[in-house]
Amino acid sequence: MTTQVYDARKCQLGEGPLWHPERQQLFWFDILGRKLLTRDASDSKDWDFDEEVSAAGWIDEATLLIASATGLWRFDLRDGSRSIISPLERDNAVTRSNDGRADPWGGFWIGTMGYNAEKGAGAIYRLYQGQLRKLFGEITISNTICFAPNRSTAYFSDTATGKVMRVALDRSGWPDAAPEVFLDLTAGGLNPDGAVVDKSGTLWIAQWGAGRVAAYAPSGQFTQAIDVPAAHTTCPAFGGKDLGDLLITSARQGIPDAQLTEQAKDGRTFIVEKIAQGVPEPRVIL
Repeated sequence: MTTQVYDARKCQLGEGPLWHPERQQLFWFDILGRKLLTRDASDSKDWDFDEEVSAAGWIDEATLLIASATGLWRFDLRDGSRSIISPLERDNAVTRSNDGRADPWGGFWIGTMGYNAEKGAGAIYRLYQGQLRKLFGEITISNTICFAPNRSTAYFSDTATGKVMRVALDRSGWPDAAPEVFLDLTAGGLNPDGAVVDKSGTLWIAQWGAGRVAAYAPSGQFTQAIDVPAAHTTCPAFGGKDLGDLLITSARQGIPDAQLTEQAKDGRTFIVEKIAQGVPEPRVIL
């Protein structure tokens, strides 16, 4: 089980990896670099934006939903054009989008946070059937948004608390109870970042500052950790032909300049092949 470099481009804040199941292609973001990046078997490409972009879902073969600092957008991969789906804290200059993921009902959950991680400035929202509704407020750093494969549960975190929460969902995918603590990582000084759930219900979570992605069973029991040659791992995603590979973004943000040598792998995107069985990312239904 070896962690290899999947893409050598160095992101200041790599985030939001999405494996597009129809295109068989990975998309991800450099939030601070204001870029969407991609690569497939034959080519790599990136698009520049005029504001921070952080997370995506797929609408169809040629179209993504993209979360930016001010809105949720329909983005055309053919010509790079975009059109607004819904504003997102557009009148709040303190915040930007952060972690997000499509849910199994075709909705899209998106979290916000302050540019400087201002305490309680962010929130988590759900876009569903054309409406954007706030689910949870007073979030400092929204992260870990993902869903159990049996549709029973959503996970999320406020990284600043060191805790991963879970919340029961109703038949339409709305929270159906108060959130409860699933993982308390404070004793180990671990910082929950982005996460994804595999076919067995195991949660794979990047832990900022620890240089790893850790796996936890549905019971919350730790099962294994994958070492990554970058201190700030940010988010994993399953991809590859059979969804058996784990792709991992990372960041250079917060790394001392003296450590950011030409050989340093911080900010690159990594792959661990044949590690578990993922599930396809759901289509966003607008």
